[in-house]
Amino acid sequence: MVQVSLIELGQVGDYEIRLLKVFKTVVECGGFSAAETVLNISRSTISVHMANLEHRLKLKLCSRGRSGFSLTEEGAIIYESVRRLFSQLEDFRSTVNALHVQLSGELKLVASDTICLDERCRFPQVLSEFCRQAPDVFMQFETAPMSDIERMILNGEADVGFIPYHRKLDGLIYHSLYEETCYLYCSDRHPLFMEEDDDQIRQGLVNCRSVQAGIQSNPEVAVQMVGLQKSATAYYYETRATMILSGAYVGFLPEHYAARYVDEGRLCKLLPQERSYKLGIAAITHQFGRLNKPRDFFMRLLQTQIARR
Repeated sequence: MVQVSLIELGQVGDYEIRLLKVFKTVVECGGFSAAETVLNISRSTISVHMANLEHRLKLKLCSRGRSGFSLTEEGAIIYESVRRLFSQLEDFRSTVNALHVQLSGELKLVASDTICLDERCRFPQVLSEFCRQAPDVFMQFETAPMSDIERMILNGEADVGFIPYHRKLDGLIYHSLYEETCYLYCSDRHPLFMEEDDDQIRQGLVNCRSVQAGIQSNPEVAVQMVGLQKSATAYYYETRATMILSGAYVGFLPEHYAARYVDEGRLCKLLPQERSYKLGIAAITHQFGRLNKPRDFFMRLLQTQIARR
């Protein structure tokens, strides 16, 4: 008869939970060094925590060396289990908070590039009113690429996301905020900047380098990219605008974002009657998300402010 040795983890207390949080952060940061800033502890302390966790689990979770940080097979399984554990803990906390009359707990917002400072979103007004009526809610507001925002909402890592509307994913609710117009721009350093003849501009664009967002967009956007030589990608508007301002590239930017550079005489639109597309901006929430009063209250305030525009 084969003897199987079973190692029991025992009771999981606050200390184990803290070690698991360190492990989760290290994995999501891609290593010890990158996790230092997020955890606000030294690399040597992180190393001690990881060693203690591996000792308690009797498992080797990760490898470090010249090839970089990597999870072992067991570490990958433990990470997925830890991610589910903290999601369930957050579900429990949110459920308890939602049962109280007074709003409390956390509200996690995440926005794509430049949306949070767009006056049409009226975020300052919404946040001011939210903080006045829900002073006990701890708020976290971050920026991230569009695909990450969709994933974060679907996985329960954030409560409300703000993205350019480009596709409809099952499990998400889309709340329309406003519509953006994007035009093709070049800078005053580009040969086409002073060109007034549309035919010459069309011909010139064939040989121009263009910088594009680097993500799969809706069909309207894809049509506008036809005939442009894709020579670079830059997801964020700030980096894309920098590349266009260099004079080496042409590229699409939202009209409101490019306006100040146009006013300064540093950017101009190319073939605005032909080269433009509409981009809807939406807030997204989880269709089947847990009960969350701070999120629902924030969305009511947001929709009220949008309706007042």
